[in-house]
Amino acid sequence: MEYTKTSCKITPDTEINREIVVAELGCIGYESFTETDDLIEAYIGSNDFSPEALSELFPFDYPSFRVSFTNEKIADENWNEVWEKNYFQPLLIADRCLIRAPYHTDYPLAEYEIIIEPAMAFGTGNHETTTLMIGEILNQNLDGKTVLDMGCGTGILSILASKRGAKTITAIDVDNWAINSTIENASYNFISDLEIILGGAEVIPDTSYDMIYANIHRNIILTDMNRYVNVLKKGGELILSGFYSDDLLSIEDKAKELGLILKKVAENQNWIAATFTSK
Repeated sequence: MEYTKTSCKITPDTEINREIVVAELGCIGYESFTETDDLIEAYIGSNDFSPEALSELFPFDYPSFRVSFTNEKIADENWNEVWEKNYFQPLLIADRCLIRAPYHTDYPLAEYEIIIEPAMAFGTGNHETTTLMIGEILNQNLDGKTVLDMGCGTGILSILASKRGAKTITAIDVDNWAINSTIENASYNFISDLEIILGGAEVIPDTSYDMIYANIHRNIILTDMNRYVNVLKKGGELILSGFYSDDLLSIEDKAKELGLILKKVAENQNWIAATFTSK
């Protein structure tokens, strides 16, 4: 599969401005991002690339900064090479969970080891929201629990849930590439108990879950939260991420409306993971 790389130069180039650019690009289908000292490089399948959508997005309606960009097609076979040489290194989260690629040979030992093939799906652990979600899952008691992973990406959260003793895990994503990535990564980790489904909230099975994870864009969370609540067991936990601290109030208001109680908030570089429980 061929990808298009959009290189974005931000002026002034600050951490918060970079986060805004990444979030906006994610809304129009960009799947993965790398950062250099000077640029953000965003990747999208060439079949999904729309110059019109990009032109409408830029310049942003943010008076504090400007963005210029260039686009180039990049062959799929070059992607792993880019990650192997320049970006994806073994990552230890909370001193307990190691994320590495199959080709890594030098890495620390950890309580949990997750092998991820670096590619275009969101969720290699490098983004703050994935790190936040993993940190929260490490603090849960998952023995014998049922888990729903919405927007599973590479399947990293589902794999960790399985390694931590979950009884059943359902992983759902709207992107066929992400589904294939989850299947591949589950195999790398010898995980065979995942139910992997292509689609959105409309394909959630008519069952109930002890734990639900959704590391998705804020607007999708607000739209689909009622469906999550419908399948969340009494006393179950819903962990939400993929949004900024400024968005927490709207997320919390929607959760209260649906009868959820805010249990905990974790933050990393202005990104949020919020844990809610059902009454």
